[in-house]
Amino acid sequence: MRFDLHIHSNYSSDSSLSVDEILKQAVNKGLDGIAICDHNTIAGSFQAQKRARELDLSLLVLSGIEVSTTNGHLLVLGVRENIPPDLSPQETIRIAHQKGGVVIAAHPFKIRSIGNVDGLDVDAIETLNSRCIFGENIKAKDMAQVLGKPQVGGSDSHMLSTIGIGYTEIDSDPDEEAVLSAIREGRTGHGGQVAPLYVICIQVVRGVFRRVNRFGKELYSKIFHNDEPM
Repeated sequence: MRFDLHIHSNYSSDSSLSVDEILKQAVNKGLDGIAICDHNTIAGSFQAQKRARELDLSLLVLSGIEVSTTNGHLLVLGVRENIPPDLSPQETIRIAHQKGGVVIAAHPFKIRSIGNVDGLDVDAIETLNSRCIFGENIKAKDMAQVLGKPQVGGSDSHMLSTIGIGYTEIDSDPDEEAVLSAIREGRTGHGGQVAPLYVICIQVVRGVFRRVNRFGKELYSKIFHNDEPM
């Protein structure tokens, strides 16, 4: 089964993709499953699971979240509630495992990412991230091999055209618990490619504009809609 385990919807501040757009594109790309891992919220993946059922899609949608720790990001699959951000990686992993989640070190050698995970109880390492274009994936793969950790891949998509460009091959039955067990047991392989540089640049620029626009709206609301008593 082929999964894109790292997609962002408009439940993340740096993506404008609707859940329905993502689901349609994933089906068009021939994926068997996806994980929407929005920043510090599981809401996007829950919405995707709901819509996949309503649309009767032959697509397995895993629950997922990308948690910001004090030292980079961790993908957590299979949990049913949010995990607090800004905790240490160790504490984040402890909570995720307590909730039955699978923990993946996301793009570990990207700038401001978690780096070497030796000593951390991660279940797998993302060794193919389509937004890592400067050799970070090679470092991640070398680390996974040294530590004997399962390897997974994902697009880290914030735009439709890159969904499925990075993926994970999972030897599993089409069931969420079976897929999570397969990842833990290392019955995985990754494939795909990194995105072209111009695509990365487009994503970065769009993300900056969205954040600036959101900040402007919040500032306007504070200035002109202050409900404090006179």
